[in-house]
Amino acid sequence: MPIVVNVDVMMARRKMSLTELANRVGITLANLSILKTGKAKAIRFETLEALCRALDCQPGDLLEYVETELELVDR
Repeated sequence: MPIVVNVDVMMARRKMSLTELANRVGITLANLSILKTGKAKAIRFETLEALCRALDCQPGDLLEYVETELELVDR
């Protein structure tokens, strides 16, 4: 998937644990883990906003578009 989720990077920069972030954002550890590992297929703006607030960052700090080789070949 060309969208990379950098929640783990921001957590490390803020020295925040998965449990602490889940509590601040109000989502389950399981759902946060799915998001953190890049297995999520979607994210609500409400959740993205809560993550940005908890991590004191912008949406672009959490989400990154990276072209895959297949996309480059299809051009």
